[in-house]
Amino acid sequence: MKLISFAIGDEARFGAVEDGIVIDLTARLGARAPSLLALIEADALAEAQAALPVPGPRHALADIAYLEPIPQARRIFCVGANYPKIHPTGGVVSGPEFPAIFQKPAETLVPHKAVLQAPAASRQFDYEGELAFVIGRGGAGIPPERALDHVFGYACLNDGSVRDFQKHSVWAGKNFARSGSFGPWLVTADEVGDPASLTLVTRLNGEEVQRTGLDRMFFGVPAIIAYLSAVTPLLPGDVIATGSPEGSGATRSPPRWLVPGDRIEVEVARIGVLENSVGQ
Repeated sequence: MKLISFAIGDEARFGAVEDGIVIDLTARLGARAPSLLALIEADALAEAQAALPVPGPRHALADIAYLEPIPQARRIFCVGANYPKIHPTGGVVSGPEFPAIFQKPAETLVPHKAVLQAPAASRQFDYEGELAFVIGRGGAGIPPERALDHVFGYACLNDGSVRDFQKHSVWAGKNFARSGSFGPWLVTADEVGDPASLTLVTRLNGEEVQRTGLDRMFFGVPAIIAYLSAVTPLLPGDVIATGSPEGSGATRSPPRWLVPGDRIEVEVARIGVLENSVGQ
């Protein structure tokens, strides 16, 4: 299923996308699962599938406001330096022994079609196209061979980065408000299959600037889950971003920083395209 969080007016809802139409699952499932996070926490995907043919509200994609798949996510974990490449802040990334993990607050991310906020404090605003996934079944000490059983679904993510701040603080460089994006929806794990078989492409103003097979990650989805769950129990609704490949603006000569008016797209095969413009 392709599951989306959205708003009609001021009311947040969620639904399933089929042929450009959103089947409103908030209306069909009621208090049992009023949001996508509630559906995940209730382990109610089968109920959502059964509710699809039930009469009820349907909305054209053109008539909704997109929300992040998990709005105001409680925890967003990110993996840094997870591909062989020239690092955007200097040096070469090659074969780390362990994943490099950092966290972002939900306020750093906007949904599909929303405007990214170019930081007033810097002109070194950069893009990073990534695969993200959301935990369905929580757990601690999850072994790699069972890790994919804990994934609910996958989405695209742009880990917006402010490079001059990142040089003195990863936290600062990665946590500017509205600097990144997450969406456009979640595609359930059963429809995606093996995430290592996917391809990721990032485009800036229509020009391809990043392309990779996700099998090039140093730490694939199972290894990331195993590492994180050894540190802290993973919870339903946790968002995990898997890192970005070669091609970000900082590694170009001259550097290509994002400026107001730019349009950035992150596409992951079998998932979709996350599109955002850059504003002030």
